[in-house]
Amino acid sequence: MSQDSKVKTTESSPPAPSKARKSLPVLDPSGDYYYWWLNTMVFPVMYNLIIIVCRACFPDLQHGYLVVWLVLDYTSDLLYLLDIVVRFHTGFLDQGILVVDKGRISSRYVRTWSFLLDVASLMPTDVAYMQLGMHTPTLRLNRFLRVPRLFEAFDRTETRTAYPNAFRITKLMLYIFVVIHWNSCLYFALSRYLGFGRDAWVYPDPAQPGFERLRRQYLYSFYFSTLILTTVGDTPLPAREEEYLFMVGDFLLAVMGFATIMGSMSSVIYNMNTADAAFYPDHALVKKYMKQQQVNRRLERRVIDWYQHLQINKKMTNEVAILQHLPERLRAEVAVSVHLSTLRRVQIFQNCEASLLEELVLKLQPQTYSPGEYVCRKGDIGREMYIIREGQLAVVADDGVTQYAVLGAGLYFGEISIINIKGNMSGNRRTANIKSLGYSDLFCLSKEDLREVLSEYPQAQVVMEEKGREILLKMNKLDVNAEAAEIALQEATESRLRGLDQQLDDLQTKFARLLAELESSALKIAYRIERLEWQTREWSMPEELAEADDEGEPEEGTSQGGEGRSAQEGLPGP
Repeated sequence: MSQDSKVKTTESSPPAPSKARKSLPVLDPSGDYYYWWLNTMVFPVMYNLIIIVCRACFPDLQHGYLVVWLVLDYTSDLLYLLDIVVRFHTGFLDQGILVVDKGRISSRYVRTWSFLLDVASLMPTDVAYMQLGMHTPTLRLNRFLRVPRLFEAFDRTETRTAYPNAFRITKLMLYIFVVIHWNSCLYFALSRYLGFGRDAWVYPDPAQPGFERLRRQYLYSFYFSTLILTTVGDTPLPAREEEYLFMVGDFLLAVMGFATIMGSMSSVIYNMNTADAAFYPDHALVKKYMKQQQVNRRLERRVIDWYQHLQINKKMTNEVAILQHLPERLRAEVAVSVHLSTLRRVQIFQNCEASLLEELVLKLQPQTYSPGEYVCRKGDIGREMYIIREGQLAVVADDGVTQYAVLGAGLYFGEISIINIKGNMSGNRRTANIKSLGYSDLFCLSKEDLREVLSEYPQAQVVMEEKGREILLKMNKLDVNAEAAEIALQEATESRLRGLDQQLDDLQTKFARLLAELESSALKIAYRIERLEWQTREWSMPEELAEADDEGEPEEGTSQGGEGRSAQEGLPGP
């Protein structure tokens, strides 16, 4: 029993740390909680950037609201400390996967410059108050080191906001305000150092009526700084070296600030024009083309009205180009969230696979028609179907005036013409005239796009053809006999194709056999030739040996030859 209890205690002890870990979750740097925390950190950082310099340069401001400043100072310090805690619990991406291990997060954070800056911004410099006094706010200048969090918050907001250009302009104006604010504080501090009212350039003597008030001091300094940094002029001439140096520094800062402002505004305007060009077609080229080709004024007016309608009502005709940089799957999800409900209204697409509908959604092309413009005419070849997104269209007679029916948002037409249904009495021809009564927004799906998608979904193609036959039967436009004849012809064609395939397979088999026999014969011939070569070599070997013997006999026969000749000399002739 004691061993079992030990096992149970060891098994039940690990969950306690897991609960502790759950109390401080790891934040996703791209998530909402982290984003809102960054926006919270904007306030203490901006407070220190604006107020500390102002308190250091305007003594009345520091002395008059000391308790308020102490409360705000240590509240911002508390937020700075919490920000470090958040940093220790903010994950990072490794190989595209969010790391939630707090050990790895901590070790990575402490090795970065951000950690050093965060710690330095919380150094307890306020301890020097005991020596220098409570009215020395310059001791807190190290709080400026947390400015990178401000820039990070601005970058995240710019990517999330629906009005990035307006936010860029607002951010630029905020930077300009901070620069002018700092410059006005330095101007007042320099005036106090040189002596108030000593000349026309410095701040007037506070003993004069109205100039002793804190609000007047700040506004006058801010106004004077604005005149310098905007290079408007109308400022008193400097009289001392310090004043000249201050003016020169401000002029250089003004030149750099002017260049920065112009560059930022140009970037904003360019981005706005680029966005407009991406969302809406460029009408300047079309207008120039019509003018060069001397298009009649009525048609030119219609084209201009069409472009104006797109601009005023924010209509987009190039959604594919706008979403082209997104990954294919993400682009499909965006298109599905926008257009899937519209596609499901079409009867032949109901009960189709979700993946099929997702691919079809990517093929939908938005189109806008002007008042009185024909979408299709009777007898035209049907190469696409249309889904009405917004507006009204009329089914009219050949005279273009008599209306048979009015089609509204959510309806569709032309779906039968893009499906090759056997026995369709109308073929692929349009059976009615469809005219737009006002400005109408339609979705167009071409036959080629549908065929491309259905090639990967043969079962869905069968289902859609069956629904198309049902619709044609209700409309009495399906020739059953013709359909049977086409089916029989198709079956006969398929049978012939199968026969040809079988004959082709037989020919391939025979050809393969012939090749095999040819290779076997070639091997046999090569073998026989090799045997003949060896035999001829064996025949030539005795002759070569005899020649070698003949070449060796004269050396032995020289002596024998002498003896032979002497012997022969003693013999009588024949």
